[in-house]
This record gives sequence, structure tokens and C-alpha cells, in this order.
Amino acid sequence: MKKTIVISAVNLVEAGTLTILRDCLGYLSVLAVQHEYRIVAIVYKKELALFPNIEYIETQWPKKRWINRLWYEYVSMKKISKELAPVDLWFSLHDTTPSVMARKRIVYCHNSYSFYKWKLHDLLVAPKIAMFAIFTKYIYKTNIHENDYLVVQQEWFRVAMSKMFGFDSSKIIVAPPPPRIKSKEIIKNTEDKEVFSFIYAASPNSHKNFEIICRAVDILENHYQIKNFRVHLTVDGNENRYAGWLYKKWGKLSCINFMGFVNKNTLFTYYEKSSCMIFPSKVETWGLPISEFSELNKPMLLADLPYTHETASGSKKVAFFDPNNPNMLAQQMMKLIQKDYSFLKEVPECIIENPVAYSWEELFQTLLFEA
Repeated sequence: MKKTIVISAVNLVEAGTLTILRDCLGYLSVLAVQHEYRIVAIVYKKELALFPNIEYIETQWPKKRWINRLWYEYVSMKKISKELAPVDLWFSLHDTTPSVMARKRIVYCHNSYSFYKWKLHDLLVAPKIAMFAIFTKYIYKTNIHENDYLVVQQEWFRVAMSKMFGFDSSKIIVAPPPPRIKSKEIIKNTEDKEVFSFIYAASPNSHKNFEIICRAVDILENHYQIKNFRVHLTVDGNENRYAGWLYKKWGKLSCINFMGFVNKNTLFTYYEKSSCMIFPSKVETWGLPISEFSELNKPMLLADLPYTHETASGSKKVAFFDPNNPNMLAQQMMKLIQKDYSFLKEVPECIIENPVAYSWEELFQTLLFEA
């Protein structure tokens, strides 16, 4: 009789989390044939991650309301697990630990809002983010100790999750995202340009901390009268209340380009043309733009937080700043504009303790055979 692996991912429909689902099912599609496993994927739409040798259960109902999502996780999933029984491994790819019957249970934790120190201003301009920060801890906590393993992307997240929930750190697997293939189109060095340019690529959410860049530019333009630079931001002011607040307050600054969302190819063109990346986000589980931009060996100014030190591990031209101190960021930007790179340093390589998995094969080797 084939062993059954269930992947529950009803909430993964876009961006990095959808990539995780696709990569996971891509590996399991091959594993199903090689080792005669039955693979069942519970997804929003199978077209989002369609692979051979996998059975799909589609459900769009949980996306309508949060209460529906929670009902599905803690009530409907249990019914499904009984119908699929016996289930050897149930792997939830989206933070919550559903109430299911399975020999082994694992949850992939990729939401770090529990560690975001939200402020009253977040409630005003981005109430959804503030609510995530408040309630994610309780969503994680429900059933968490029923899991055999947790999976995270960084060492700092393993330590934080272990401390917050009292979960054995030896049962938290660090699984860094696989290295990206370097693009041959983004290898040019543009540091000798007359106008020094910065870029920050992120979604228009309050924890992304766009305002510290805006405040730093305001300082450079209006206090130091420095205007021979350009900052490209991937917001245009129309996306949501937070983006509107940013544009209303700093939209008249001549050195900021509120360019809005751009596709991947256009973004990589901006990477090629930009002299430096600024990444001030206050909470991330990885910070993919850092990984992408680091391939160019150009300067990066990063928020001085645990996730940036890990993501930028091995990068050679980095400086860190207090994500709440626009004056500090302005000083670093001014030095670069004036061609002073002396303060940039190499980031030490991050040593990750076991258990760690650098591929889906290594991860499932642990999940299936080491517990």
C-alpha cells in the first residue's frame, strides 16, 4: 500500500509563498513515481501549481473570510484527513496547524508578523497589517505542539519561534530558499554615474518602512541641499491608505521616483541601472530583493535586524542602519553620493546549525525518515 503525503496550501496564491508551493509539488511529483507515494494537494486552484502524479482537492471557500479559513483549517481539514486515512505525513505550507489525523504533522512558518513591533500609526494607515501583527501569534500557537517539526527559512526565525512558543529548537528545520540563477543581463557596474541612484523594491505595506527613506531624502534635499541622486520606490501612492500617506507627505521631493509596481524584468533593469539598494523593512522571513541585488556586488544599505544579516551573508559591500533613524540612513546615503565607500563592510557568512535542509530532497528526507 502506498504511503500518503498531504500538502495543505489553500492560502498560497501569489508571490513567494506560491513559489514555495510550486517547488514543493514539483519535487513530490517526481518522488511519487520514484518511491510510489500517493501525493494529495489541497489548494485554491490546481492550475496555480499543476504537476503530474498528484491528486488535487480544490477549495476557494476559505478565501472569502478569515472565519471561513479558520473553520476550514480546524474543522473541514479533519474530515478530509479521515477520508484520506491513513495519512503518513501532513505538511501545512501556510503557518496554521490544522486539526487533522496523521502519523506525522509539519507546518511551514513563513509569516513573521508576530515579531513586528507595530505602532499606533499602523492602525491608522494599515490596520490590516496591525491586525496581522496582533493575531498571528495566536494563529501560530493553536495546535503548534501537535507538530513533529516546524520549517522556517532563517536561523533567527528558528530561535524566535522556539522562544515564543516553547517549541524544541532541534525540531525546527531551517530551509533557506534555493540560490537564484544569476541573470546575464544584470552584471553591469554603474557606480561611476553622475547621478547616484538608489532602489527599494517592496509591496506598499507599513512594515516595509518606506517612510524612513522618504525622511532621509527630505533631510538630504532640504537640510544639506543635495540633489544629485535619485531614489526609485515601487509605490505610486494609489495602492492603499499607507501608500497614499507616503505620496501626500513626500510626493513633492524631486529626488524620489514613485514609480509603482513593475514586473520582474523591469525591476531587474532598475537593479542594473541603480547604484545601491536600500532595504529598511522592519520584519521579513527572508528579504528576496537582498539576495537578488547582492549578485551585482554593489553597495547595499540594510536595516540592522537579524534577517538582513542572514540574507546578506557573504555580501561584500554592506552597511546597516537603525530602521527607526532616518538621520543615520541619510548620512550613509550622503557618503555614497559623495563616492565614499569606506564604511561598507563584508557580512560574515552565517553558520546554520542542524537541522538544516538546502533542498526539498533534504527536507523530505528528514520529514519522512527522521522522526
